[in-house]
Amino acid sequence: MATFLSREVCPTIKNILLLDSEGKRVAVKYYSNDWPTNSAKLAFEKSVFTKTQKTNARTEEIAMLENNIIVYRFVQDLHFFVTGGDDENELILATVLHGFFDAVTLILRNNVEQREALENLDLILLCLDEIVDGGMILETDGSIIAGKAATNSNMDDGASLSEQVNVKWLYAFFPFLGRTVCFGRRE
Repeated sequence: MATFLSREVCPTIKNILLLDSEGKRVAVKYYSNDWPTNSAKLAFEKSVFTKTQKTNARTEEIAMLENNIIVYRFVQDLHFFVTGGDDENELILATVLHGFFDAVTLILRNNVEQREALENLDLILLCLDEIVDGGMILETDGSIIAGKAATNSNMDDGASLSEQVNVKWLYAFFPFLGRTVCFGRRE
């Protein structure tokens, strides 16, 4: 019988933040109830920005704030942050940050700046959904994340929910179906 990993053994992400050069939100996603209100979230974002703004984080940097580990990186006028608990592995948080950064870089066609990010905000938010779900890490490969986000955004907005589900099902199971049909496997 298959066992499912629980939150106790899987690394979890508390939030992913994309802020501008003034500490204002560009795209944020919270996966933890550590900040239950919008004002608490904004206060945390301000604290993170204040603590890290004087660094020149052109590669991944690590900071501790309020019993949280924050891995961050700055590019042009965008500041990327991934937050985990103080017991999380910094390398895992850095891998999530790297995947998010790579996906955004691909979506923005290497023009990583606030104006471009705002013009492609829908794709960036889809990237966040592809990386983490409920705090659990789903994907860290930037090219896969960007590809899935682009695929989801290209779906016809007029398509019915059942058509969208069928298309997603087809994308998910096509490799399995191809092996079964081509090689006659029955798994």
